[in-house]
Amino acid sequence: MREIVFDTETTGFDPFNGDRVVEIGCVVVEDYLPTGEVYHVYINPERDMPTAAENIHGLSEVFLKDHPTFSEIVGEFRDFCGDMKLVAHNAEFDMKFINWEMENLGFAPYPTNRSVDTLAIARRKFPGANNTLDALCKRFSIDNSNRVKHGALLDAELLADVYLELMGGRQTGLSLVSASDEKTVIAGPTISERPFREPRPHCASEEELNRHGEFIKNIDKSLW
Repeated sequence: MREIVFDTETTGFDPFNGDRVVEIGCVVVEDYLPTGEVYHVYINPERDMPTAAENIHGLSEVFLKDHPTFSEIVGEFRDFCGDMKLVAHNAEFDMKFINWEMENLGFAPYPTNRSVDTLAIARRKFPGANNTLDALCKRFSIDNSNRVKHGALLDAELLADVYLELMGGRQTGLSLVSASDEKTVIAGPTISERPFREPRPHCASEEELNRHGEFIKNIDKSLW
């Protein structure tokens, strides 16, 4: 099962109020394990960058002006995603932005059932706990020391590790090897030396027969 774990960075919280996507990071996983296939792009939002947003991800308006617009990358992004499921932490937020950008360019939005929300999974597994990406990294002993600021690709890579743990960890499928690489080992019979022992006699001795006869005489209405 191939899926895309992804994250976005934006200029704010609401595309319907003018906020835009400024970075996308994607990591392909197969049976919850990263394949090494990634997609990463910075995007010119064609607008200013609010200070509050820049403080979170560190992407300035000046830096982003030298990068392509969403309309210039939408084709390659859609090709990379193909028909794979899209996994995100608080998926509603990221899908809302991606779908707004695509619909704005005349593309059909991705349906809700196309996405997997790791935040919802974490809340079911750990109700009442802190289930931010940083908190889950700490819970699963995933090194996030490089996460000084939010970054779409780094966050997608961390989320891929978190997603694996949420879905059962390294014991998923009872093996870390892909099905194509697995080899079945069939154990042969175990042969051990056993000492020879003479067969025991099973016939009653004359004495035993006599004692049995005396015992039967004492039984009223015996069948023997």
